[in-house]
Amino acid sequence: MFARLYASLLLFLPIPIIAQSTTSSTPTVVCIPGQCLQGYSNTTIGADITAPGLSSPIHLLPGVYTSTTNPQLLHVALTSSSSSLKSSSGFTNSSSISLPLNLVLESGLSIYSGSLYSGQSAFQPLPNQPIVNASTPLTAKSLAVSSNVWIALSSGSANNRVIVWDAIPDVGQLPFSNQGSLSLTDIQSTACTPGCAASGVCTSAGTCQCAAGFSGVSCESCAPGFFGPQCQACPSNCKTCDEGITGTGRCILPEVANAPATCNCENGVCGTNGQCPCNPGFTTGDNGTLCSKCSPGFFLTSGGDCQVCKIGCTQCSDGSGECTSCKSGFTLNTNDRTQCNPIQQATTSGQVCPEGSFSNGGSCSPCSSVCQSCTGGSSNDCVVCAPNLFTLNGACVPANSDGICQGVDLIADNNKRECDTCGAKCTKCRIPNFSVASTVDQKQCTECLPGFFLNNGACVETCPSGTTVSSQDDKTCIPCNSSCSSCAGTSTFCLTCSNNQLASNGRCVATCPSGTFSASGACLTCNPDCASCTGGNFNQCSSCPSSRPVLTNGRCLPTCAKNQYFDNTSGTCQTCDSTCSSCSGPGSGNCLACSSSTQVLRSGTCVAANCETSSNVVAGLGACLSELVTTTTTGTAPPLPTVTGLETPTVVGGPRRLEWWQILLMALGCAFIFLAFIWCCRRRQRKQRAKKTELFAQGPVTRGRTSWRWRLIRWGEKLFGHTRSRRVTVRGAPIVHLGPAQEPEEVKLRKLRAAEEARSPMATPPPVPARRLDAYEVDAEDEDMVRLIGSYNCPVSPPEPTRYNAQHTRFTPADQRRGLKEDDYDRRSLSDASSRMSAPSIYSQMTGMPRRAPDARQPAKRDLLTSRFSQSTLGVEEDSKTKNPFRK
Repeated sequence: MFARLYASLLLFLPIPIIAQSTTSSTPTVVCIPGQCLQGYSNTTIGADITAPGLSSPIHLLPGVYTSTTNPQLLHVALTSSSSSLKSSSGFTNSSSISLPLNLVLESGLSIYSGSLYSGQSAFQPLPNQPIVNASTPLTAKSLAVSSNVWIALSSGSANNRVIVWDAIPDVGQLPFSNQGSLSLTDIQSTACTPGCAASGVCTSAGTCQCAAGFSGVSCESCAPGFFGPQCQACPSNCKTCDEGITGTGRCILPEVANAPATCNCENGVCGTNGQCPCNPGFTTGDNGTLCSKCSPGFFLTSGGDCQVCKIGCTQCSDGSGECTSCKSGFTLNTNDRTQCNPIQQATTSGQVCPEGSFSNGGSCSPCSSVCQSCTGGSSNDCVVCAPNLFTLNGACVPANSDGICQGVDLIADNNKRECDTCGAKCTKCRIPNFSVASTVDQKQCTECLPGFFLNNGACVETCPSGTTVSSQDDKTCIPCNSSCSSCAGTSTFCLTCSNNQLASNGRCVATCPSGTFSASGACLTCNPDCASCTGGNFNQCSSCPSSRPVLTNGRCLPTCAKNQYFDNTSGTCQTCDSTCSSCSGPGSGNCLACSSSTQVLRSGTCVAANCETSSNVVAGLGACLSELVTTTTTGTAPPLPTVTGLETPTVVGGPRRLEWWQILLMALGCAFIFLAFIWCCRRRQRKQRAKKTELFAQGPVTRGRTSWRWRLIRWGEKLFGHTRSRRVTVRGAPIVHLGPAQEPEEVKLRKLRAAEEARSPMATPPPVPARRLDAYEVDAEDEDMVRLIGSYNCPVSPPEPTRYNAQHTRFTPADQRRGLKEDDYDRRSLSDASSRMSAPSIYSQMTGMPRRAPDARQPAKRDLLTSRFSQSTLGVEEDSKTKNPFRK
């Protein structure tokens, strides 16, 4: 399995081992975040970045690169929009650059043919299946392990198992490199908590991926239908087997063909076409389930069987079998309600016929030879059949030596003298040594419905304890061997034993062998993670195998912590030396990686790096940058070219300045928007001015409650819960006369003239017919007068449009709907004496709105007098200044 998973890796492994990789003869620049070094290098780990203006690609080692990373040369290459990236194997392959750039090895292992991560490389991600008892020779000279992965190496012998957590720049510097060739035995991720069992693989997402047949969060148990330490599948013809990690796989319940449940049937055998022929006495139930209730003429017993009703009864009750309907010629037996008695046969003269005969009019005639009693002369008229014959569908049939009625799978009942059913789950039955003394309780089933097993003449769903299903026919329960308390498959394969012995792999033993534990009278196999155990769970180990040697809290784990090593002598994890971040043994000479960033590994010991050219140890690689790049030239190598910005700190530029044409476009756009705004405002003002001019030309307009001020007032009233304001009304209040009704002025003048003419001795001229005033004109003039007078008392109410300016007054639909209701509310009491006030202000006359301050009022000195004879002139005795101001 391991060789198949690492096929791509093995293609690389036969590369010949060399002491040191050949340095490239082409100058290059190798960078880490914060530093670049120019020289000659054959390092392939990481990625190459190309950008315009670079004479050769810049090689980036693993790390995090941002837009502010030094030096300036690297900054320019990273931020250039024309830069491209080419990654080596094991790194994300993306041609475009997205900052910050996290150049990190993917989860897995990368190996290199040369030391210092040079030469040819190959990468293998985490496997998707567990690696069990496999190893692969490893001839690589350097290794790179991702941060969340560890690998297991063995050197010389399998007992020397070493866990590697960090990158190794030179395999020859390991403390065990002189012990023989290295082999790769395992690779796993550390992202899973708790760790996976041996049957699972931890993925980079932190979940355990189980092998086939295993299940559980840590892959610690078998899936349903699998058994044993390797979780093998149960036999194909077995519905239920002894499953689980500790199971034996023996079949407990075999697969059943044509079981009734497969075609919605209860007491029948399913056919290939979905039909289900029922056992005798059964028919389709009311709920549609086939063969689930008793047919007419049968009743349901407490045991679930359908038995035939007694002779003469066509319908009987379930449970008791009491007859509810008798056949014609029969009457219900009052002493035994399960029976129907035949009516006595008598001749026309009243003579009762004896048993074995029937009435044939005036005489009695003998019954057929097959009948013991009858109602007619044929064999189908039998009431009770002759001895050794039994009623079946109106006929009398014999039974064989097994008590089976002729031609059917029904049993002969000597008490009922009928053929009865074998039972619900029994398709065939017999009564051994059948005779006239045999009873139906002696019947034995010989064949059962599919899914039921024959046990001691009865059909059962499962075989009872101490028996097992025969592996020969899968239909019969057979008893276990005397040494077994329970068995499976065969009578000699014991699951539990008698005499205080333990069942181990089908045999009875005194003690459990190694790798098993005792439970419920049997030796069960330990979990595959354990060498020995106290229970079947993976956290009940008492000792561990070599592949998972670390015993912690009952679990066998493959490794200790990163800063620990496994001590084979004590079987425990021990802490590494303080100079080691990981190690293979005690002391400072068994380091696999160094804990200090200023040290490197040399022959298993961490020593000072002493890096050249002011370089440092590259984080995660364990080598100086100066080791990865050679700055000295050889005789054949070209000289190093001058590279600008190699040591210059990064200068992050400010915001980019706009070009002149960009500024011009922005200014023109702003000017256009401003002009468009001014034009819209001017247009709106012209429209508003035109509306005002039109309203002014029409005269004073009472806006009333349609103006924005009234809408604002109404909104406030609704907000604070006030009633509707009535300080101003659009329509004036109708005239209200508190005193005597006032007559029109013209009527008063006519009456006065008539009185004068009556007193005068002079001849009077013929009266001039007066023009009859229209009622509207009289009322309108009166109303106009009162409106004008009322404005003195109620200056807050605008005047009602008169007949002269009604055409200039506009009302809203809401004003018209208010009608008389508001008129009544706004009505003011008027009196003749109190109405003689001066006219309203010019502001109210022009705008139709009340003044904000009270009107100046001046009462008249006395009433005005009109002429007796003229409707258009005042009295001659009145001064001209006292002219009625209310007349036009």
